[in-house]
Amino acid sequence: MNSLTIALAGLGGVVLAGVVAHGAWQARKAGPKRAEQPAPEPRERQAPRDLIEPVLGDLPAEPVLQDAAPVLLDDDKPVSPLPIAAVRRATPRIDALVDAIVTLTLESPVTGELVLAHQPTTRRAGSKPFLIEGLNTETGEWEAPLPGRHYGELQAGVQLANRTGALNEIEYSEFVQKIQPMADAIGAMVDFPDMLDVASRAKELDAFAGQHDAQLAVHLQARSVAWSVGYIQQHAARHGFVPGMVPGRLVMPSKEEGAPPILTLTFDAQAALADDPNQAAVRDVTLSFDVPQTEAKAEPFIAWQASAQALSLGMDAAIVDDNGQPLSPAGFAAIGAELGKLYEALEARDIAAGSMVARRLFS
Repeated sequence: MNSLTIALAGLGGVVLAGVVAHGAWQARKAGPKRAEQPAPEPRERQAPRDLIEPVLGDLPAEPVLQDAAPVLLDDDKPVSPLPIAAVRRATPRIDALVDAIVTLTLESPVTGELVLAHQPTTRRAGSKPFLIEGLNTETGEWEAPLPGRHYGELQAGVQLANRTGALNEIEYSEFVQKIQPMADAIGAMVDFPDMLDVASRAKELDAFAGQHDAQLAVHLQARSVAWSVGYIQQHAARHGFVPGMVPGRLVMPSKEEGAPPILTLTFDAQAALADDPNQAAVRDVTLSFDVPQTEAKAEPFIAWQASAQALSLGMDAAIVDDNGQPLSPAGFAAIGAELGKLYEALEARDIAAGSMVARRLFS
C-alpha cells in the first residue's frame, strides 16, 4: 500500500468520524430538551479531630418540617429557603351543613371498646362517606370513638353531597341499614330523619356545590423543541414542585400536613412511565388548582399565575387556555375578579374554600 493510499484512507476516516459526530449532534438537537446535568459538588474536607468543637447539652427536638418553595433571584437560580413548620390537619367532623345527622340515645354511658366492636365495617353508603361520633362524658366534646373513653350519647352523619352528586334514597337506605344494627347491639334508641327531607336537602346542597365548584387550569405548550420528562421536573423543582403519587403529576405541597396540594402540574403519564424518560417528548403540561379545596389565605391564584409565567419563560412555553387561546395578564386579572366572587359566595354559606367542610363537599 503506497503513501497516497494510506493518506486517502486516513482522510476518509476523518470524514467518516465527522459525519458520525454531525449525525449524533443533529439527533440530539432534534430530540426533546433534557435536564441540565448538575455540576459535581466539591467533596467536603473533614476537619481534623482536634479542631471539631464539642456540643454541650442535648439539642432541642426539631418540629415536623416541610420544605417551602424555592426563592428565585434575578438569575433564576433557586435559593433554599428556611424550612416551614407543617401545620397539622384537622380531622373530619360531623357538620349539619353537609351531613344528615342521626342521634343514638343511650340509657347509660357505654365504653369506646363497645362502640368500636359494633361499628359498621365500612364508612360509606354508596358513594357517600359517613362519620360516627360519641359525646365524651369527661370532656363534654364530640369525638370519634376511642378505647378507654366513655360516651353518654352517639351520633352518625352521612354526607349529603359530593362531586359524585346528591345523596339519593338508595344510599340513605344503605346508611340506615348500617346504623340500625349498631344501635341494637349497644342498646341505643335511634331517630332517623325523614328520607324525603334528607333527599331534598341533598339536592339543594348539590345544586349550590355545582354552581360554585371551580378548578382553574392553564396549559403550557412548547413553542419549539419538545421537553423531556427530566427537563420538566427540573424546571418545576425550581419553583417548589415535587413528584406526586401518580406518574406524570407534580405538586406544590400545602403547609398543612395531609392537606391537598396548592398547585398541580400534570403531563402525559405514558411519557413518565417510558423506559427512557429522556427520550419521551412532551409538548404540553397543565398547571391547575382546585379552588374549593385550597384556602384563600394560601393565595393559590397568585402562585398559579406566577408559576405559569415563570415556567413559560424558563421552558420557552406559551400560556394558553383549554381552547388553545393565549392567556394574557388581562385574562388572568378577569379570572381573579371572578374568583373573588366565588370565595365570597362560599364564605356566605359558611363553606369557606379550604375548610374541612368545603374539602368534604367538593371531594
